[in-house]
Amino acid sequence: MDVDEHGNKRVFQRLGASYDSGKQQKVCYHWRAGRCNKFPCPYLHRELPGPPPQQHHQFISNGSSSKRPNQGVPDDRDRSFSGARRNPNFNPTWGRVYGGGAGNRAQGGGPGNRVFRKIEKLCNFWLQGNCSFGDKCKFLHSWSVGDCFSSLTQLEGHQKVVSGIALPSGSDKLYTGSKDETVRIWDCQSGQCTGVVNLGGEVGCMISEGPWLFVGIPNVVKAWNTQNNSELSLNGPVGQVYALVVGNDLLFAGVQDGAILIWKFNAVSNCFEPAASLPGHTLSVVTLVVGANRLYSGSIDHSIRVWNLENLQCLQTLTEHTEVVMSLLCWDQFLLSCSLDGTVKVWVAKEGGNLEVTYTHKEEQGVLNLCGMHDSEAKPVVLCSCNDNTVRVYDLPSFSERGKIFARAEIRAIHAGPGGLFFTGDGTGLVRVWNWSTTEAAAPAPAPA
Repeated sequence: MDVDEHGNKRVFQRLGASYDSGKQQKVCYHWRAGRCNKFPCPYLHRELPGPPPQQHHQFISNGSSSKRPNQGVPDDRDRSFSGARRNPNFNPTWGRVYGGGAGNRAQGGGPGNRVFRKIEKLCNFWLQGNCSFGDKCKFLHSWSVGDCFSSLTQLEGHQKVVSGIALPSGSDKLYTGSKDETVRIWDCQSGQCTGVVNLGGEVGCMISEGPWLFVGIPNVVKAWNTQNNSELSLNGPVGQVYALVVGNDLLFAGVQDGAILIWKFNAVSNCFEPAASLPGHTLSVVTLVVGANRLYSGSIDHSIRVWNLENLQCLQTLTEHTEVVMSLLCWDQFLLSCSLDGTVKVWVAKEGGNLEVTYTHKEEQGVLNLCGMHDSEAKPVVLCSCNDNTVRVYDLPSFSERGKIFARAEIRAIHAGPGGLFFTGDGTGLVRVWNWSTTEAAAPAPAPA
């Protein structure tokens, strides 16, 4: 058995056999340590892939439509992002594969894994459409780096930051919400905007569950059934609604006054009835996630609270972050949290049940959002949006960087779609549609208009 110096099974052994017949089916030990100088090297300069991926859908295709993205690719392998499963045989090597850490940039992808490195900064002249250096420019002429994903199209229309993206079940329409007080509806086949809903208040968040679309705005949660076009207004919030999540047949809302409001759907009356309110946070609740029969809430008060979904009691308060807790994500038996303090913390439950930090990943910038999904080889990745207008793409659990996405303003919304699609929305109001690439290199983006 191939183990590291800590006695842990190496990650590639858990990902399955390789389908690459061009090299010996063994990962280069020196490459993993970051010091291989052989070219060509007879061993692999990448981790062994998982099983072949499913056929992915195109956002704009020959009559096909996108189905609901349920936190990533909707099949069994995606359950690793749906909650904290207790798997005693799963012992990941957090941050140690490839040497670990944020400073270890992705180097591979093509033959020999040799990639020409440019300064990871967008060319200002290219942004204005008049760079005279062309391919010889030392700065980037692309909205992304890395060959594992590519941009399909962009959706323009919002005038302010995009704060929510959703694709309800059974719908061929993509919904985006913005602080310009509108929700836009996009046709998944043509990419055209087919409708604009004026809400009269900034959109703080947006999710979909089944056919329902939930939108948080100041002092109310709007609920639309996209199948029968019914509309409900859920009153009770005081101030902006920053976070929404569904779990245990309950709808939870994180509100500006620090409360977490709960509604339960009544099928007989076809309405959502107030069920409870969870006090505890002293400032706004800005992120919620459900996993392992627990509700996790993150707040501007720098804390994370853990709630029992059955009796709605607070089980634990986590205070290791020193700034606003911006986003939470469940992966396998782990909870990931990110903060404006520039860290992503990985939490695991110990024998007594309480969560403790098992690994801390550091960024040079504050981290705004986390989104988990799988790449084209079915390997888990996490997208980390930072307040330097970038999104870093990392393998899990190694936190080895796979690529980076750039934007003109902060990317506040990331949404995993079906069949390898994902979406980003930035501070200018632009929504981009991306897909995980199966080719060796992604085509460069055209110069901006």
